[in-house]
Amino acid sequence: MSIALSDQDKNTLRTAAYGAVSLMAATTGSPQKVATNAAIALTSATGLVGHVLAASAKDIELKGRTVAEFADRVLPALTAAMKLLGKQAPEEADNFRGTVLLAIEAAQAHADMPSTITAEMTRKITAALDAAGPATADSGPAPTAAVGPDRPELQKTIEEIVDSGFVGVSLRVHDERGEWVGSAGLAELGGSAKPPTNGYVRIGSNAKTFTATLVLRLVAEGRIGLDTPVADYLPEFGLDERITVRMLLQHTSGLFNHTGELYDDGTVAFGIPIPYSTIGREWLDNRFKAYRPRELVELAVSRPARFEPGTAWSYSNTNYALARLLIEKVSGRSFAQEMQRLILGPLGLSGTVVPDGAEIPEPHAHAYYRYEDAGEQKTIDITRQDPSWTSSGGDMISTTQDLHTFISALLGGKILPAELLTEMCTPHPTGIPNMDYGLGVFVLTTDAGDTVISHNGASVGHAALMYSTPDGSKTVTAALNCVDDADLSIGAAFQNAQQRLLNEVFCGGQPDPAQPTD
Repeated sequence: MSIALSDQDKNTLRTAAYGAVSLMAATTGSPQKVATNAAIALTSATGLVGHVLAASAKDIELKGRTVAEFADRVLPALTAAMKLLGKQAPEEADNFRGTVLLAIEAAQAHADMPSTITAEMTRKITAALDAAGPATADSGPAPTAAVGPDRPELQKTIEEIVDSGFVGVSLRVHDERGEWVGSAGLAELGGSAKPPTNGYVRIGSNAKTFTATLVLRLVAEGRIGLDTPVADYLPEFGLDERITVRMLLQHTSGLFNHTGELYDDGTVAFGIPIPYSTIGREWLDNRFKAYRPRELVELAVSRPARFEPGTAWSYSNTNYALARLLIEKVSGRSFAQEMQRLILGPLGLSGTVVPDGAEIPEPHAHAYYRYEDAGEQKTIDITRQDPSWTSSGGDMISTTQDLHTFISALLGGKILPAELLTEMCTPHPTGIPNMDYGLGVFVLTTDAGDTVISHNGASVGHAALMYSTPDGSKTVTAALNCVDDADLSIGAAFQNAQQRLLNEVFCGGQPDPAQPTD
């Protein structure tokens, strides 16, 4: 198809594409290296786009005293470029969009410090590209994106979850009927807007699945032995030499949980300050404290082990703090860099972040914490908090779309070799009925007798759900926001919400016999 572009049209394309690269470079720790690698990705484009972007870009005027001012010029140019190409040659619009996304992915892969800032800039660039819609020369205005087939039963379910005590819920379902996305409740107390359907959320222990997958990728590369003693890699902690890498991922190491232990006789052994129990206020007052994984492990190994390695199962965040240190030791890179290299970058998970500090990108629903002060109940917004107290086992940020993409790709065999995926999903008894554990995933048996692979997580006022069939073909991902407190008052409602969604999607809506039906 022939297409005529004026010099101004070509300048718009170059300004948009090279501007996107420059925006990403401005938010990283090594702008020159980032810009160089990303520009190489731009010039690799094919077709008309390749011809235009390969030409000299030296005359492009990219001005702005701040990143924000710069973005105000570049982001509209991205939308304008997509509209320009969409009206004349839709295939070139797709090529342009893919080229820009490839370039900013290259930028993130080579950044020294992947962060919430680069993730937010990626989101803005993607949104600007999508803002043009799929318009063509003869199609008229771009149609509004649908949320999928009409599923009133799903909307009713999330509305009832909100009624049970949550502030808001957003849900994404992929199944034989297509994709359905919806939300209910509020993004913010006192507001009127619903939670964003693909907003950022602190995913809590869903992070364990990401971390376990990263370890298994390094197993696949021959860098780590799954049944090798952890002490062989990290001798400085004096670990029991019977503890293997597999035991960390499986929670069978017996290591003391640095966030505290609840024993069978009801006694509690506290670790670091956490939001729950009698030390909740201490956590609240120090919620911006940054922990190093090493100090969390040192605390844990200074306490008595819960049991002999490999003889029982007990959920311990310490296992995943050690997994992080293991990854960094064998790779020579930071955990964030290795996660970007092996998982986030290849899957295009631009909405998933290994945070460094208290910030969370926009848009997001708000998280809250309720506490007592001088006999008075008070509620505070704790959306900003440093999650490093759950290092690598609960500190990541993502979106429902990225969680779907990740779990579907993982179980669909796109990340791990078949034999390691089988190892990951092989159930080990936990002592909890119908709920076994693999390597970084729960292996559930539904009321209908089917197997579902899952990991859910809560992160003080935020929570995320991630379920899939074993082949990755049917998934449920959700983000929830709530008012949390030291008594974990939301706990029962959280358990019921998980069961409701599990039954609704995977069991045809049949009720859980253990739960009331009225």
